[in-house]
Amino acid sequence: MTDTIPENPSPLPESDAHGQRCGLVAIVGRPNVGKSTLLNALVGQKISITSSKAQTTRHRITGVRTVGPSQFVFVDTPGFQMKHAAALNRTLNRTVLSSLGDVDVVLFVVEAGRFGLDDAKVLSLLPPDKPALLIANKLDAVKRRNDVLPWLKSMQERHAFAEFVPMSAQKDADVQRLFAIVERYLPEQHWLYEEDALTDRSDRFLASEIVREKLFRLTGDELPYTSTVVIEKFEEEGQLRRISANIVVEREGHKGMIIGQGGERLKRIGSEARQELERLMDAKVFLEIWVTVRSGWADDEKHLRSYGYE
Repeated sequence: MTDTIPENPSPLPESDAHGQRCGLVAIVGRPNVGKSTLLNALVGQKISITSSKAQTTRHRITGVRTVGPSQFVFVDTPGFQMKHAAALNRTLNRTVLSSLGDVDVVLFVVEAGRFGLDDAKVLSLLPPDKPALLIANKLDAVKRRNDVLPWLKSMQERHAFAEFVPMSAQKDADVQRLFAIVERYLPEQHWLYEEDALTDRSDRFLASEIVREKLFRLTGDELPYTSTVVIEKFEEEGQLRRISANIVVEREGHKGMIIGQGGERLKRIGSEARQELERLMDAKVFLEIWVTVRSGWADDEKHLRSYGYE
C-alpha cells in the first residue's frame, strides 16, 4: 500500500535532524519526455501514471524518497501546454509555474539529443536563482552516443546548467547515480516527512489516476484530450476497497468510443485498472465504472475545481 503524507508538513523534531539534508526537487519538461516514469523510478513505486498520450500528468504530484541521511521531495508537474487555450490547460500551466517557485533544485527533462520549440518554452520558465540539472533522458534510444556530445555543448549555450546527467529512467544504476548528484544540492535541514513516506496523494486520488491511465492506453489517440475521471465513492472495508469511478467526456460520440462494441472496451479498462489497484493497495478491489457526458467541462473553471484541478 502507498504510504501518504500530509499536504502541509512541518519539519520533524530537532532531535531527529542531526546531519540530515532535505529539499524540494521539481521535475519539469515538455509533455511526454518521461517525467512521470522518472518520478516513479526515483520513489521506487508507481505514484504517477504514464502513457504515450501527451499531457498524461495533470496534477502536481509529490513523491518522497529517503536515502541515508537525505530526503528527496520530488515534485512531478504537468508538461507545459501551448497548443490549447482551454481553462484546463491554463490551470495545468499555473501548476507548473507555482511549483518552480518553491523548490531547491530543478530537473529539466529532455530527450537525449533532441530540443524543440516546446522544450525551449519550458526552459525559458526556469528560475535563474535555482540550480537546474539537465536530465538527458531516454539515452538508450540514441544509436550513436558520440552524437550526444555536440548536443550537450549546444545545451550549455542555452542555459547555465549546474550539471548534465545523460541517463535512462528505466535503468536502476542511472537512477542511483542521479540520487548522488542531486544530493549535493539539498540544503542541510530537517526532513519534512517520516522516513517511509512515499507521496502526498491519497489512495482515492491514485484510483482516479489508474483508471485514467487505462483509459488513455486503451483508447490511444482516438479519445480527445478532454476526458477525466472522478471518483464518486471510495470505501474501505478491511481488506476490501469499493470504488465507483465516473469517466467524464464532452460528447456523446466519445462515450460510445469508451464503452466499445458490446461494452468490451469499458470492461477491459475496468479489469486492467482493478488488477493494478489491487497490486498497489494490497487489497481486494471492487471497481464500478460508468461514463458521463458533460459538454464544455474542460473550459469551465467551476467544473475544473469540482474535479480536483488546482
